[in-house]
Amino acid sequence: MAIARTDPTLAEVTQHVPSRRRVLSVACCAHALHDGYTDLIYVLLPIWQTEFALSYAALGALRMLYTGAMASLQVPASLLAARIGAPLVLALGTALAAGAYLTIGLSSAGFVLLAAALLAGGAGSSTQHPLASALIARAYDGPGARTALGTYNFSGDLGKMAIPAALAWLLVLMPWRSALGLIGIIGLLVAAAVFLLLPRGIAARHTPPKNAPHHAIGPPRGRFAFPLLLTIGILDSGTRMGFLAFLPFILRGKGATAPIIGLALTLVFAGGAAGKLACGLLGAKFGVLRTVLLTELATAVGIVLLDPLPLNGALASLVLIGIALNGTSSVLYGTVPELVSPDRREKAFSLFYTGTIGGGAIAPVMYGLAGDALGPAHAILVVAGVCLLTLPLAVALAPSLRER
Repeated sequence: MAIARTDPTLAEVTQHVPSRRRVLSVACCAHALHDGYTDLIYVLLPIWQTEFALSYAALGALRMLYTGAMASLQVPASLLAARIGAPLVLALGTALAAGAYLTIGLSSAGFVLLAAALLAGGAGSSTQHPLASALIARAYDGPGARTALGTYNFSGDLGKMAIPAALAWLLVLMPWRSALGLIGIIGLLVAAAVFLLLPRGIAARHTPPKNAPHHAIGPPRGRFAFPLLLTIGILDSGTRMGFLAFLPFILRGKGATAPIIGLALTLVFAGGAAGKLACGLLGAKFGVLRTVLLTELATAVGIVLLDPLPLNGALASLVLIGIALNGTSSVLYGTVPELVSPDRREKAFSLFYTGTIGGGAIAPVMYGLAGDALGPAHAILVVAGVCLLTLPLAVALAPSLRER
């Protein structure tokens, strides 16, 4: 059928263009590293709490420093890349993120240096999403871009699974600072690969004609459709970050050790990777509204049931929680093109990324305050309650969607 021809397999669109495969491979490695760097902080939070006698709010602030810098500096990173080249900026950003963890690992960092290093690491990671996505879109200009970007998105979930798990098991063999230093060295090697292997002079993407119609974000699907979608995305991202921030402490209260916590995070991220695929298929078959209602309700129920379960039961539930927790994001991200005109999609995606990552950066601090006041077992119920706020918003969004 003609539809199948418009979205060829990855092998079909790359077999005659080796540089495309190289761009995709390097971008996927960078994505895996940066997403892994972002989420290995969850393994370190209990260690830092003991090392520096920190409150839950302070731990949330440390998390916010990294994700906040990553969210707020994406546009400046893109502007810098326009001047000196995306491969160079991506390589420098990767080296900065790696150097931040290396600094923490190889020094006797106090709290102030730890906070400064995390801020620098987040600044380095801000280069990855916009620049790697743009490089792939330019290399695969045409019908193969969707498949290539899907592969790139999945690689981030692999990093979320592999790097926190690797750090957790390294903690069995060596002190946490030495383990973190080794993780930093790996990042420097990836930065060198980005600089050496990404080809220069990739053709720019096609730009629309000067006389193309110009529309604001929102029409033709409704003035408030995109803001509603963005709000759902922000709440969903905040739920994900709040849950992950408290999960290590919930499990530690059940007797889990650092390797078990690392395994637990791996189970959540494995479920999240499966959820992106499964919920994408569910969204196509049953519609966005039904899928969002199902995943958000399942997320809230899973969070509520987590604390009463024994350790083994909690671990067994994490894959299912991960599917619902991360699956919603793929449905929301895939809905953006439906709600904006074609010439405004790049801006819409940029706003969506910035809003959801920014919401995820602020959420640990807000939930951290709840954790200090209520304790992690009760604060995680607040996370579940906020998750349920997405349900009426999804119903309000439904009239703007092309549902079956």
